[in-house]
Amino acid sequence: MNETTGLKRRDFIRSSAALTTAAIGGSVAACDQPAADPLAGLKNMRLLDLSVAIEHEAPGELDKPKIWYIDHEQGGKTMQSIFNCDEDDLSFSEGCGWASEKLLVGSHTATHIDAPYHYGAMSEGRPAKRIDQVPLEWCFGPGVVLDMRSKANGELISAADLEAALNAIEYELKPLDIVMIHTGAAQRWGTPEYLMQPGLDRDSTLWLVERGIKMIGIDAWTLDRPFDSMIADFNATGDGRVIWPAHFAGITKEYCQIEKLANLEQLPRPFGFYVSCLPVKIKDGSAGWCRAVALIPE
Repeated sequence: MNETTGLKRRDFIRSSAALTTAAIGGSVAACDQPAADPLAGLKNMRLLDLSVAIEHEAPGELDKPKIWYIDHEQGGKTMQSIFNCDEDDLSFSEGCGWASEKLLVGSHTATHIDAPYHYGAMSEGRPAKRIDQVPLEWCFGPGVVLDMRSKANGELISAADLEAALNAIEYELKPLDIVMIHTGAAQRWGTPEYLMQPGLDRDSTLWLVERGIKMIGIDAWTLDRPFDSMIADFNATGDGRVIWPAHFAGITKEYCQIEKLANLEQLPRPFGFYVSCLPVKIKDGSAGWCRAVALIPE
């Protein structure tokens, strides 16, 4: 963690502690009060889940995950085999054993983070980072939500749209902010209509990255526009630059994206909270599942 990032994290804890102190009583001169608990502010944090689950045959996934659920009765038989015992020997559980699951699932299933390697082998002229190489500092920081729910399916979210949304909430982006695009698609999760969404292009993606943004999230299946929209544009123009432009922008400028966020409409304000989106550490992977969470000072 560099010095600037460390200061941002400490400022967050200090400001949270200050909120707690203000809530429980008036101020006292620093020299007259005992040393404050530096983690006191975290006790007044509300956690909001921003993730969707890995789900068997989920309608909102093109590549359908498979989950095999092993119940306690099956787990008991496994344990009997491992321990060379009888069912009656598992007396505490009345012959039952552990429950577990087996999954056949892609790394880009459910809420996940795309590593720069997903977009291409190189990024900014260097070998692109795999998911286990993504700096953790990119995955925990101040969050800001940009409301794009007025955009229709297949419509472009331009750099001008992003700038207008920031002006509307009177917010100026800072390096390592976690920007989340609110399309409303997450409310259609679990249906085929989930795949209907607007999306960014190369210019709007780079507009964010050039302002120090390393993590761009969206509450939809992809950061780009839907495949059918890009296919229609390519068939009409023959211009290959309309194919996957937001993702391929990561070859030029290094960044990550969170896809399939949820519950952005439940955030009480468009900024003034932190986001944690630490990915599962898959060796040399192009993506990793994450439990994205907003930490909201109360």
